Amino acid sequence: MSTNETMINRYERAFMNTFGAPQLALTRGEGAYVWDADGKRYLDLLGGIAVNALGHAHPAIVGAVQAQVGTLGHISNFFTSTPQVELGEKIQDVFAQSGYERPVKVFLTNSGTEAVEAALKIVRLHKPGGRILALTHAFHGRTFGALTLTDKPAIKDQFAPLAGTVEFVEPTARDLDAAFAGGNVAAIFMEPIQGEAGVMPLPDGLLSHARALCDAAGALLVIDEIQTGIGRTGQWLASRGVQADVVTLAKGLGGGFPIGACVGAGAAGELFTPGSHGSTFAGNPVASAVALATLMQVEALLTHVHDTGLWLRSQLEAAGYEVRGSGLLLAIGVHDSTRVRDELLTKGFITNAPNPHTIRLAPPLIVSESDLAPFTALMAERSHEFQEA
Repeated sequence: MSTNETMINRYERAFMNTFGAPQLALTRGEGAYVWDADGKRYLDLLGGIAVNALGHAHPAIVGAVQAQVGTLGHISNFFTSTPQVELGEKIQDVFAQSGYERPVKVFLTNSGTEAVEAALKIVRLHKPGGRILALTHAFHGRTFGALTLTDKPAIKDQFAPLAGTVEFVEPTARDLDAAFAGGNVAAIFMEPIQGEAGVMPLPDGLLSHARALCDAAGALLVIDEIQTGIGRTGQWLASRGVQADVVTLAKGLGGGFPIGACVGAGAAGELFTPGSHGSTFAGNPVASAVALATLMQVEALLTHVHDTGLWLRSQLEAAGYEVRGSGLLLAIGVHDSTRVRDELLTKGFITNAPNPHTIRLAPPLIVSESDLAPFTALMAERSHEFQEA
């Protein structure tokens, strides 16, 4: 039995069967690459599901962790720290760069689903008893509140009754109009690109249309940028050009460290008061220092992400594939995604199969064309096989 197999067996004996058997036991990473327990190298084209913005073992992250954990590790939210304050200010700067005219305020969390939970509380404070809308095929998390916003019966029905009722709306202007016509809408939650649905971008203009509907109804527009934000699409926010009332962030925000944020614009940023919400670990100095270091590095990568994403897309389209998405969040249309994912893994490429006909790519933002060239060459070589039954 290989070392890799031994580690997976040990994992299965120690942990609940929540995720199924791991595909690999990984032992180290560097840049856009990781190595398994048997020493085989892989190009990481998933980036921890859009998390490892700077790849693996990036000096800025290593340095931030070492410096901060040796200075101040945890203090609780009875106090604040320099990294926490500087991170909050940098997030405000990100929103200013993204065109936000209203001031924003930040609530730090430990994960994306917790950021969504905070957003749900803000919505309830904004219009108690109001209707909450979300889009069909949406994914916003697995905790009880976030699960109400997730349109995936296979992962939610077994836990009914959930915490409240959410109405799901098809992502078209006509369907949004009909939903808002029912009155008393408190908020609508939207992802600019529905990642777990298979990297499905919203129709052009739909976010702007939703903004107008929310303004007319006195409702909040909540944009979930957990997967699409922090440079993933080649700009700070995939929703750039539309100012939300609440934005949720996580994944790439910490470059691999657990941290998220719920950002409120204007009046929505003032609704929480002492006792409204809380978290023991949120705003942890180490997590804040890592997130701040990540944002500083990502700021210099935005053009690179845009250009590299265009190149990658062009290579795949030239090989005959349907490609969706933006920047370095892309989907490739295939016939049997699980088979393709598994075969790519044997060839040294880590990808993801979110549905039966999609391969999802979300590599580190530092990935280069030379890193990607062997992958695009293989995809071109196998294009007919991967697209046929």
